[in-house]
Amino acid sequence: MKEEKVKITGMTCAVCANRVEKFVGKLDGVSEASVNFATETLSVKYDNNKLNNEEIEKTIEKAGYGVEKKLKNYSLKVEGMTCSACANRVERVTKKADGVRDSSVNFASEKLNITLDENKISINEVKSIVEKAGYKLIVDEKKDLKEKDIPQYKKLWYRFILSVVFTIPLLIISMGHMVGMHLPQAIDPMISPLNFAITQLALTIPVMVIGYKFYIVGFKNLFKLSPNMDSLIAIGTSAAVIYGFFAIYKINMGNHDYAMHLYFESAAVILTLITLGKYLEAVSKGKTSEAIKKLMGLAPKTANIIRNDKELIVPIEEVMVGDIVIVKPGEKLPVDGEVVEGNTSIDESMLTGESLPVEKNIGSKVVGASINKTGFIKYRATKVGDDTALAQIIKLVEDAQGTKAPIAKLADVISAYFVPVVISLAIISALGWYISGESTIFSLTIFISVLVIACPCALGLATPTAIMVGTGKGAENGVLIKSGEALETAYKIQTIVFDKTGTITEGKPKVTDIITRGLSEDEILTLAASAEKGSEHPLGEAIVRAAEERDIKLKDIDNFNAIAGHGIEVKIQGKNILLGNKKLMIDRNIDLDIFEEKSNKLAEEGKTPMFLSINNDLEGIIAVADTVKVNSKKAIEAIHNMGIKVAMITGDNERTAKAIAREVGIDIVLAEVLPEDKANEVKKLQEGNKKVAMVGDGINDAPALVQSDIGIAIGSGTDVAMESADIVLMKSDLVDVIKAIQLSKSTINNIKQNLFWAFAYNVLGIPIAMGILHIFGGPLLNPMIAAGAMSLSSVSVLLNALRLKNFKANI
Repeated sequence: MKEEKVKITGMTCAVCANRVEKFVGKLDGVSEASVNFATETLSVKYDNNKLNNEEIEKTIEKAGYGVEKKLKNYSLKVEGMTCSACANRVERVTKKADGVRDSSVNFASEKLNITLDENKISINEVKSIVEKAGYKLIVDEKKDLKEKDIPQYKKLWYRFILSVVFTIPLLIISMGHMVGMHLPQAIDPMISPLNFAITQLALTIPVMVIGYKFYIVGFKNLFKLSPNMDSLIAIGTSAAVIYGFFAIYKINMGNHDYAMHLYFESAAVILTLITLGKYLEAVSKGKTSEAIKKLMGLAPKTANIIRNDKELIVPIEEVMVGDIVIVKPGEKLPVDGEVVEGNTSIDESMLTGESLPVEKNIGSKVVGASINKTGFIKYRATKVGDDTALAQIIKLVEDAQGTKAPIAKLADVISAYFVPVVISLAIISALGWYISGESTIFSLTIFISVLVIACPCALGLATPTAIMVGTGKGAENGVLIKSGEALETAYKIQTIVFDKTGTITEGKPKVTDIITRGLSEDEILTLAASAEKGSEHPLGEAIVRAAEERDIKLKDIDNFNAIAGHGIEVKIQGKNILLGNKKLMIDRNIDLDIFEEKSNKLAEEGKTPMFLSINNDLEGIIAVADTVKVNSKKAIEAIHNMGIKVAMITGDNERTAKAIAREVGIDIVLAEVLPEDKANEVKKLQEGNKKVAMVGDGINDAPALVQSDIGIAIGSGTDVAMESADIVLMKSDLVDVIKAIQLSKSTINNIKQNLFWAFAYNVLGIPIAMGILHIFGGPLLNPMIAAGAMSLSSVSVLLNALRLKNFKANI
């Protein structure tokens, strides 16, 4: 039995406490449940073989209350993993711990992503669990990956070079006589067979010492009944060397034939080739993380700030919110902020992928790591450290690279059983050949070859490396994919739902038409903009902006009167001006016949006509509309070409919505939808297991983004929308929706190719190593060739994943 205390939220009286007791008490496995309303705590005793704490919490939530949790996510570096079997072991032991809500290990990035309930387990306890399993857990301090990885590359390279120094002479001594090379008499197998064998042993032992980690980790995991790749290498090479000792004993006893059947060179060559494979793997894995390296290298190391009226140069870590930052032309911006002095154009391509510089004036938002192109500016720091846009992007990409796509589960399941099965096959095949009458040497060759060729590294690297490169490539293109699952699901989408305002359209009303009777367009716009000067209404602001764009000088007004829901009434230079909707004109008995047809046509086009009268005579119409973004139509056409349906959801009236839909070519129009109903509309489209994506930018889009199979937020949107989404488009360009889908498809195709080759390699390699070709008169697989092939299989999978770096969207 297990006893647990759970903090309940949402209880308002003793009746609530009784309700929780009643619901939990009915669960199968609960022997006692009592709630203290004063402390808001449930004490429960239950059989943890029948029930777990998550089921208890779900029951409390079904009763209508909440559970206070102290959940925290960690991304931690795991040292000592050599193959996917190691990653599976770390994942398995951490998942079993009480208080661990989720645990996922990425072998390619060597990261453990874990969610803990810190009321039940601490991160130090998790470290102890991982260390007991034979690995080391290190808190990721976000140091420069390049600086961190290079020593590892060098270490492996030095190990390889040292191994080669001993292996090459060993190969010459052991095999040189086969190709006509003459050895000194002191070590000639025909003259001094014992010296010949002992010299080989003397050259093999240093190679084994250099590769000592294979033995420490391999045998440790074997004894814990969780063998990994190192276990295969350790068993195979140890068998070869132990047999060598037996051969030396036989030679010493006078049986010189054993000098021709030594396996020392196989053990040394296997260790050397595996080390080379590990080095190439480390280099390739480093390349998969280049996107993060580039992002980390973007931010400048120092900032020029004004503090206490003094200009100082400080490390970027010391910049505080509120500091005034000075940036000269050509310099990088150290942190995020808002311009307080000067104007310039800024290259934000690192953030958005957009090559054209963006104009910035007083009040404009700027982001750290972007480049100041032309002007001198001062800006107030608003986000520093881990809160900057760049830091958030790095975190998103790191998190995505650490997650698993559902397709990875196939490889994980196979890898978990793979090594024990391989050891069994090696033993069975060796025994089988020995029983059938073959020699001990023959059987040993089979045993070692099967163990060495069957490394599951390629299998473990197939999925995470492709995800790492794919998400990194997305970040380069301004498409932030927040998880492996999102990357896998995106290409399966059947319907995409777009929010209208700010997503398909610009989100800012704009003057589109000016219709006049006798006055010029500028005269009508002058009166309208003068009347609306200082207005906070979006339509009024649009008219004032239009006048500013034409450099129109506004006139002073008298007797301003706002008529709620209709428009405004002002006096300009003694003239009574009315500016507003149709209802205002009808209320004031102003004849609309002259413009009736034109105003109806404007309304059908999704525009809002605003009527202007002077002294009760209708003089003109100014039409205002939220204009469609430049690339919206192009993006929707491309989506249709991919066989995906397009829907638009908006709270706007049906006439305007249909006009926009006609303009851009949308299939399904969902108009006059309240914000709280958007998620329900998405749910309806999902009926029949249809995959639906939602693209939005506002707070009211967040529930729909969560409800959809893939939520896509555009970067100009709110933090809430971006937090709720699976994919974030930094450029706010709908063309990037296509990039995300095509990148998803390319990455999944790459993963499938990797898995195919990893499986094919083992399916073909293991039977050959077991001697199936020899049954039909073919050759045996030499263990040294098996070692080289195994290393190359991992490298080939990594190189295939790196091909994704050449991805280009086809739009």
